[in-house]
Amino acid sequence: MITAVDTNVLLDIFLPDKKFAEESGRLLKLAYNEGALLICDIVYAELVPQFKKRSLLDGTLATLNVTVSSVDLDIAFLAGEKWELYRRSGGKKERIITDFLIGAHAMMKADRFLTRDRGFYRSYFPELKFLGY
Repeated sequence: MITAVDTNVLLDIFLPDKKFAEESGRLLKLAYNEGALLICDIVYAELVPQFKKRSLLDGTLATLNVTVSSVDLDIAFLAGEKWELYRRSGGKKERIITDFLIGAHAMMKADRFLTRDRGFYRSYFPELKFLGY
């Protein structure tokens, strides 16, 4: 079972977040025990500011056995379609295209998605299966 992991879950653990660190850690461990952990290159980029050196980020992800997968044109196209739907339905500028790239990547490359932002992703990616939260 491949679980795509959202930035917010990893930041809960890395920072750590007092409210969410324990549950995010539990769910990440569950996903790890049930298969593979995957992030897209967008999530990787969002993690960069929390690490002083690339080697620290890469080492941390390796310790967690997280694989990084790039967004391809099929994923980008799906994300663009969903983003257009969001904008046409009156979506405010609270969401940016990266949110849709992360969701499209999870939908096309993983069996499920671990995020604390299920409401948003469920609205625009109803086909996604979720773990936790």
